[in-house]
Amino acid sequence: MGLLDRFKAQRELHAQVKTCGADPFGVKMDKILSATEAQIEGRPTILCGSNNYLGFTFDADCIEAAKQTLDECGTGTTGSRIANGSYHDHKALEQDLADFYGMKHCMVFTTGYQANLGAISTLAGPNDFLIIDADSHASIYDACKLGSATVIRFKHNDPADLDRRLARLADEPGNKIVVVEGIYSMLGDHAPLKEFVAVTKKHGAYILVDEAHSMGVMGKTGQGVVEHDGVLDQVDFITGTFSKSMGAIGGFLVSNIEDFDILRVACRPYMFTASLPPATVASVRKSLAKLRANPGLMRKLWENVDTLYDGARAAGFTVGQQKGPVVAIHINDPALAARAWRALLLNGVYVNLALPPATPSGTALLRCSVSAAHSTEQLQRVVATLASVGRELGILANPAHAVAAE
Repeated sequence: MGLLDRFKAQRELHAQVKTCGADPFGVKMDKILSATEAQIEGRPTILCGSNNYLGFTFDADCIEAAKQTLDECGTGTTGSRIANGSYHDHKALEQDLADFYGMKHCMVFTTGYQANLGAISTLAGPNDFLIIDADSHASIYDACKLGSATVIRFKHNDPADLDRRLARLADEPGNKIVVVEGIYSMLGDHAPLKEFVAVTKKHGAYILVDEAHSMGVMGKTGQGVVEHDGVLDQVDFITGTFSKSMGAIGGFLVSNIEDFDILRVACRPYMFTASLPPATVASVRKSLAKLRANPGLMRKLWENVDTLYDGARAAGFTVGQQKGPVVAIHINDPALAARAWRALLLNGVYVNLALPPATPSGTALLRCSVSAAHSTEQLQRVVATLASVGRELGILANPAHAVAAE
């Protein structure tokens, strides 16, 4: 047996998808023109799959902060946080984030993936239990593999099922840590955090909320679903990323738990990874400050969500049940979804193609993401292009090609 033979199924699926005329997982941006436009295959293209929720990637103040710090501190730290990789702004960003969430403690990681990988695998020990939502992000599943705790899945967004599973653990020694997401990255649905927190506290468990796709998106000040649902002061840990609303890269963990700083010398993904480049830290500090000073950015984002979500639904597409910056268009046939993705790209609209087994319920998705930087005209063009492609390929004419959103 060859070393890579175990990937036969993935190879066959990838080959099937590429019959649409391009590789949806290898698109090259020839030139980035703005937060919402790029040149792809020689064509100006609207970016509607970037997760750039507040448009900060091209914000002039964020760019200037990064440029100035690049001149002052160089291109990188070349070391981990516990070696030579903690600069002044790393600590300042941690304080900024702690203040933003009203928490005592914060750790900044090099990616959001590592924030989940490090926090979850370190917090749960060999005699503990991780109880995770079945539709959790890959970083959460990988954290479970890295750690030594017993892992239990509960039905997606189902507080009653979480209650049942925690009840079964009532007589088991060890800590119980529940892990959920604020907004789920594929379908764009929100966790019922108020109910989850109530169930978790009822059973004396801890709860960690990943706000990667909801920071800067939900809540009065952009703290996420924890703020929107009024449970910020009741959750034990929050993780998040800088690669969505903050327009950069990196991740974080905030908490009020006592003796938090021991995690800095216990968390391997934190200890053995080079720290964020100072220029990136500076841009994130600036974007966070701008979010706090101008929550109106979120109002513009949600106006744009209405334009895309309502437009796609009115055109006849099956979309998720909850509005949010992730607008998932359900298509029953993966090959047809790939053809639709390609047709959109040829017509100057870039979205993400998401396929089984990575997608919940095994459905194929055209995954769109909305930005506050999109103009109404851009999103109206996206909707019109979606509708045109949907009619051309028979998606809108044939209900069998659509699936009901769960």
